[in-house]
Amino acid sequence: MDQSLGIEQRLKNKILIGKLFSQGSSVSKYPLRLVYLKTEHNPETTIKVAVSVSKRSFKKAVDRNRIKRLIREVYRLNKILFTEQVAGESYAFIFLYTGREMPVFDELQNTLVKLSEKFKQQLNT
Repeated sequence: MDQSLGIEQRLKNKILIGKLFSQGSSVSKYPLRLVYLKTEHNPETTIKVAVSVSKRSFKKAVDRNRIKRLIREVYRLNKILFTEQVAGESYAFIFLYTGREMPVFDELQNTLVKLSEKFKQQLNT
């Protein structure tokens, strides 16, 4: 399995991001929240991902960017957990960081694994 997170897997379409927030479903496991929406089938990429950190919680752009890099890296290393669950369907994801303190890589990784389990349960219902 390719563990890269290339440009084709990044969610950048403003219309799709707006639709994701208005029509998407969400799963939470503190300090992460996953908002997802099933999209039209795209054989090249099954999941498109974006990451967001609140400016209200972290005033400095340096801190927000560091958290986003950590989340993207944790997702990149564990994206097989999500790609196995979607089984050929296309989804758009936004990971929102809801915590108020700077995260630690290992804690984020454990949280993302638990979040993927909750996502799997919600897909099966």
